[in-house]
Amino acid sequence: MVGPPDPGLVRPEGQVVCVGPGEEPPAGPGWKQDDDVLDTWFSSGLWPFSTLGWPEQTPSLDKFFPNSVLVTGYDILFFWVARMMMFGLYAMDGQVPFNEIVLHGMVRDQFGKKMSKSSGTAVNPLDWMNEFGADAVRFTLARGANPGVDVPIGVDWVQGSRNFCNKVWNATRFALMNGATLEGPMPAADQLSATDRWILSRLSAVVGETDAFYDDYQFAKLSDALYHFAWDEVFDWYVELSKATLIAGGPQADATRRVLGEVLETTLRLLHPVIPFVTETLWTALTGRESVVVADWPVADAARRDPAAEQEITELQQVVTEIRRFRADQGLNPGQKVPARLDLSATGLGAHEAALRSIAKLQQAGEGFHATATLTVAGAVTELDLSGTIDVPAERKRLTKDLAAAEKELTQAQAKLANEAFLAKAAPAAVEKIHARQAKAEADITRITNQLKALPAT
Repeated sequence: MVGPPDPGLVRPEGQVVCVGPGEEPPAGPGWKQDDDVLDTWFSSGLWPFSTLGWPEQTPSLDKFFPNSVLVTGYDILFFWVARMMMFGLYAMDGQVPFNEIVLHGMVRDQFGKKMSKSSGTAVNPLDWMNEFGADAVRFTLARGANPGVDVPIGVDWVQGSRNFCNKVWNATRFALMNGATLEGPMPAADQLSATDRWILSRLSAVVGETDAFYDDYQFAKLSDALYHFAWDEVFDWYVELSKATLIAGGPQADATRRVLGEVLETTLRLLHPVIPFVTETLWTALTGRESVVVADWPVADAARRDPAAEQEITELQQVVTEIRRFRADQGLNPGQKVPARLDLSATGLGAHEAALRSIAKLQQAGEGFHATATLTVAGAVTELDLSGTIDVPAERKRLTKDLAAAEKELTQAQAKLANEAFLAKAAPAAVEKIHARQAKAEADITRITNQLKALPAT
């Protein structure tokens, strides 16, 4: 048996004396330490109250027993948690030591197997912390911390978290260099652009979601929600959409700088529990205050919710995303500007034309403009002139080859689904996979055919 030694002293005649802290053992010959030991889980089960001065009614015992929540691994639910519950009921007049138990999984290697030194899969977290930073390791573990589910972790996961920390750092520094501020009151909603009202609305929603996830101990879900809000919505969309406004200057730019400061400050507070060091440095630089550790936790502001602004920016995102997809399909360089004519009269996106052109890399249509492709999304009509921007014969050859491959894939999928012997023996998941292949092939054929039609005549 492994555990702490029994505090009793025994004599051959069968006498037993228990010696407490600070007490002198009995004098005389024949006394010896009891050979028995306390089961390690027995002594661990006493931990909630034995460490607080029990059996005396100490101030620490009054303050910390019972506690509120225990966070532990599911593998010791019986060995430790159950014993703490039973001993609490026995020794503390029927009081349980905690009211909630959060069971997390075990950290495993990237393949879901137990880490082992002999197999070379064991990882020293200090090595990863030295290479990628403590925040990256912490955020990786938080993103994998689904209740009761094991956490597979590999170097790629930690690298991804480091990239996110770098994104938070670089985007915040960019915002500071462009005047993001917390000085002065927030402008009224009617003084803000739709883009500003959209991000404030989304921020309020995310604060509420994060609170709910914390209350339910859903650390993986809250980390994922904050990851996508910060990276996708704040940095990739709001900061990019705001660049045209900031460049133009004026009162609207001042309002945007104030909103940008507000959004970043709140986002850093939300991220602080899972990315403490980066957010501490950035938050103090942004606010000039002592520490984010002692800052109030964000509170969702229902008055900032703006469904109309969210719908407007969603439509703008759809237009930009389709233009980007079309450009990629045509093999255009991401930074290459393309002459375009925009018709936003059937939408509410007129105020966003400058931002749309900046993000989608579209320049004004000049003399000799000839539309070779037209995209219609959410009521917005975008005419593009690709003349001279691509090698049309080479692009036609590439698309024709891709179309042939898609048609072959469709033929094979249809043949499989027409084979009754296959359908009778195959598992439902396998059949569903063939249906998915068929649907993808059909979508590819439609997309590539439209691309070929959009190419200018040679």
